[in-house]
Amino acid sequence: MSPTTGRAAGRRGPRRLARILVGLRAAAVLLPVAATCACGTFAPPASSSRPPQPAPRPAAAQPKRGCQATFVPSYFYSGGGWIQAMTTRPAPGVMLLNVDNGVGSAPLAHFKTLVDRAQAAGITVLGYSSTLNGQRPAAEVEAEVAKYKAWYGVNGIFLDLTRGTASELSYYRQLASYIRGTVPNAVVWMNPGTYPDQSFMSIANVVLVFEGSYASYLQDQVPGWISQYQPDQFAHVIYATPPPDLAYTVRLSRERRAGYLYVTNLPGSPNPYSAMPGYWAQEASAIQANC
Repeated sequence: MSPTTGRAAGRRGPRRLARILVGLRAAAVLLPVAATCACGTFAPPASSSRPPQPAPRPAAAQPKRGCQATFVPSYFYSGGGWIQAMTTRPAPGVMLLNVDNGVGSAPLAHFKTLVDRAQAAGITVLGYSSTLNGQRPAAEVEAEVAKYKAWYGVNGIFLDLTRGTASELSYYRQLASYIRGTVPNAVVWMNPGTYPDQSFMSIANVVLVFEGSYASYLQDQVPGWISQYQPDQFAHVIYATPPPDLAYTVRLSRERRAGYLYVTNLPGSPNPYSAMPGYWAQEASAIQANC
């Protein structure tokens, strides 16, 4: 779920929030890709053994019991998109801050103002950092985390481009530990864009387990082990969703235990996250209709 900016367009790969690279200057920003969730019918539970203990989940990061919450990959510079998201009622539970395919080289007052306003509205704001599928040096990610905290006072970090394989566990445990030691009551999201090795559920507060098109979402297969976790530990992002199918998509995501959801009508190419969804107000209302 990566962004792209006017300075340099990022390459696009499989539908991952990290796959569109964003770059921004004061007047032009890279627009990141939102994560999508491709969920399908439940498979029988893979194991009856006790699952790994989940990471502590700060109250600010959780939908109310029995509810879903919206989240917004706000990887755009425009304050208009931010304000549209944060002033909608009900407001999103989480917004993602991506300055320049990461924190950028210097703090920008424009974003600090938007982050402060979002937090004042009760929204959790997470800084964006790509891990390049576990290949980026941990020290680089940690330096970015420290800047996000110092410059913008974020509530946590969204780790993008995470494959979710068992071989990466120690790397992500180290990053999660650093984030929680740097940001008070930190919220950690990870984006494999698909269902990861189950052990990752013990690291992140929320795992983005689907990022893709509506057509792909209809075909997605959901592992049985997700029933061992609370919905507020899973997020889905679905793009290219026709307006007539919005209500059905929300219902299907609820059946698939998505506690956080972002749906957009924008197509997967060139960038489904370049603007807010055309039906944002209806989406926000539908997602929290059962609260």
